[in-house]
Amino acid sequence: MHCSTLTPEQLLVVANAHFAGQAGLVLLVIDPARLKAEVKYEEFEDSGKFYPHVYGPINLEAVAQVLDFAPEADGTFLLPEA
Repeated sequence: MHCSTLTPEQLLVVANAHFAGQAGLVLLVIDPARLKAEVKYEEFEDSGKFYPHVYGPINLEAVAQVLDFAPEADGTFLLPEA
């Protein structure tokens, strides 16, 4: 599972590039200290930018918050206020 934990900007780059206009999405705020699955930081296409990927199920105890993530009218995403 692809994750974006380094910066909020990473989240928007991925969301707008791959999920523009898609409804019904949520953001999971994951507490890495509670996560049982392995996390690997992998480089995206020789860009020098590393994104975390969760290799395994995300246990419910690691989910600190669930946020609705709806696109704007033009299909792009903005960060939720929470």
